[in-house]
Amino acid sequence: MKRLTAALSAAALLVAAGCGGGSGSGASAGAPIDLRMTIWSANAKHLALFDQIAAAYKKDHPEIGKITFESIPFDSYTTTLTTQIGGGNVPDLAWIFETNAPDFVSSGALEPIDKDPDLVPSTTANWEKDGKLYAYPLSTSPLGVFVNTDLVKAAGRPSPAQQIASGTWTWDEAAKTAAAVQAKTGKGGLVVGDFDYKGWDTLNAIWSGWGARPWSEDGKSCQFDQPQMVDAMTFVHKMIFTDKGMPGPGVTKDFFAGDSSMVLTQISRAALLEKAKFHWDLVPLPKGPAGDYSVVGQAGIGVFKRGKHADAAKQFLAYFSNAQNSAKLAEYFPPPRKSELNAATLAKANPLLKPAQLDSVVVKGIENGTIKPSHTGYAELQQTVRAALDPLWKPDADVKTVLSGVCSKINPLLAK
Repeated sequence: MKRLTAALSAAALLVAAGCGGGSGSGASAGAPIDLRMTIWSANAKHLALFDQIAAAYKKDHPEIGKITFESIPFDSYTTTLTTQIGGGNVPDLAWIFETNAPDFVSSGALEPIDKDPDLVPSTTANWEKDGKLYAYPLSTSPLGVFVNTDLVKAAGRPSPAQQIASGTWTWDEAAKTAAAVQAKTGKGGLVVGDFDYKGWDTLNAIWSGWGARPWSEDGKSCQFDQPQMVDAMTFVHKMIFTDKGMPGPGVTKDFFAGDSSMVLTQISRAALLEKAKFHWDLVPLPKGPAGDYSVVGQAGIGVFKRGKHADAAKQFLAYFSNAQNSAKLAEYFPPPRKSELNAATLAKANPLLKPAQLDSVVVKGIENGTIKPSHTGYAELQQTVRAALDPLWKPDADVKTVLSGVCSKINPLLAK
């Protein structure tokens, strides 16, 4: 079978679903069933919790041998996973990013799993097809703004919490704060987590406030050239090159090390602040021209049909994601369950965050948030957009012209 590359596509996954791997019917008589799940995290605390859940499961399931969590680096995760699938080394379960959900769900590569009525509907929509659920939405983590209140105070600006109280927490005000911090302290203003002028789709944490989308809801036409996106990207460009409120290309400012005043990232990063040497806060995303909004990052766990032990993998996933274990996982991965989506429950697993922060950012974010854009053939789209946006990251860029160029590049891909 042809080796899969980074360009993940539904067609390639259909091929992968039809070859390689085992029968999925279980182990041979008397042999222990070993399960393997690929994940992107190598965080020691994440792995310890996963191993703890696996150990508890094995106590009541003597037929299970080893349960291995295979960590693959974030940047090469999907490439490595699809290469494994293409080469016949199919994992039993896998963590799947929301951007690649359409490829995996539509390909026929995944086993349908039971849909628990306790799951919040907005968290499962990305993983459903024809009324069936194909992955459990493990990580549904809203994006918020972590704030170094010491730097904001040093810049003479009102804190975001004060602005929220007065109804003035908007993108215009956030940009003013970012610029003031850079000008008066020399520290970075606002950082978009995981952007680094490569992960353009992370900017949806900003452009969603303008009501902008990279492509139409049906995925057939580019919308980078639409007024909402042009206005949003013009705002970002001005913040970088005119106001200096956002670190420019090649400049790194680590919020968690105290190098910037604000970072847009998922609330699961709060653990990095356990030993912070500055005062900090967590607030919702600023209000944009289109009104209040929230954005959610998500990943699902799916079971591969061509894994060696599909049935056993489905049973383990049901245990891994049950209400009891979901409450444990909530320390790092906000739960998708209605029964657990409240500040009181979340506070038990997130002692660094206050109930008000959990309610305003996490609970409301999951209930109302939009998920990062996705599309079939996303890997190719992602690289094409990234290359087409490169001219934008220059002081004299013509934003509208660059964005029109993006559409000319991706419209043929969207039409496939």
